[in-house]
Amino acid sequence: MTNITAADVNKLRQMSGAGMMDCKKALQETNGDFEEAIDYLRKKGQKVAAKRADREANHGYVIAKTNADHTYAAILMLNCETDFVGKTDEFIQFAKDIIDLGVKNKPKTIEELSSLRLPGLSVEEKLNEMLGKTGEKIQIAHYEFIEGPAVAAYNHHGNRLATILGLNKKDVKNLMEIGHELAMQIAAMSPIAVDKENVSQEIIDREVEIGKEQAREEGKPEEMLEKIAIGKLNKFFKDNTLLNQDYIKDSKKTVRQFLSENDKDLTVTGFIRLMLGA
Repeated sequence: MTNITAADVNKLRQMSGAGMMDCKKALQETNGDFEEAIDYLRKKGQKVAAKRADREANHGYVIAKTNADHTYAAILMLNCETDFVGKTDEFIQFAKDIIDLGVKNKPKTIEELSSLRLPGLSVEEKLNEMLGKTGEKIQIAHYEFIEGPAVAAYNHHGNRLATILGLNKKDVKNLMEIGHELAMQIAAMSPIAVDKENVSQEIIDREVEIGKEQAREEGKPEEMLEKIAIGKLNKFFKDNTLLNQDYIKDSKKTVRQFLSENDKDLTVTGFIRLMLGA
């Protein structure tokens, strides 16, 4: 049997929000696999914090930015080992300099971004220079971008969370305000996809299985499990896909309805949400 440590239990507790004993049992039942342990908790009817969709890291700076004509948006996560280094002026300015380079040069990969030149040296050389100064590993954990007719970006206070998104049209009244509202929606509600058609079959299959097991635990008849699971899946789509979520500024309408009120053909083409973990 896999040895489950107190640190493992605490990590699962931080990931799931479940109690310590429940987390310990879940890890024991799944041989220490954290993803399977979370599914185990959900199957047992526990309400699990939806943190797995976020790309998490402990310390650093997250920043998003668009170019001047709002056709290219980039998002960057710069990581370090301690909060002390992550809050220094030099580290924060470095993150800002990198995102500026990204927006200007539109690199496709972190490798391309790292080769770009700052005054006097490349981004990669600056990373190594800061390692020498701080004694900490500093790395570009994520650099991603969206291009399209219109894009928007949002940086949450403290730069632990940022989002970018793309829109399919540019000639819409108050488009930048709409984009900003949606970027904040993504930050607050953490959707996993734009619409239900964009959810992977793997996730759908897992949610159906979890729904069946939850219904089984509740004592529902075996012949009803599939129907109940599909109902739970539809609720999952509503809670976790952007266009079907309740609009945070008016819960009487969905995000899809909010968009339609502004332009019947306006929609979101994609989004990216990055967050530093606790």
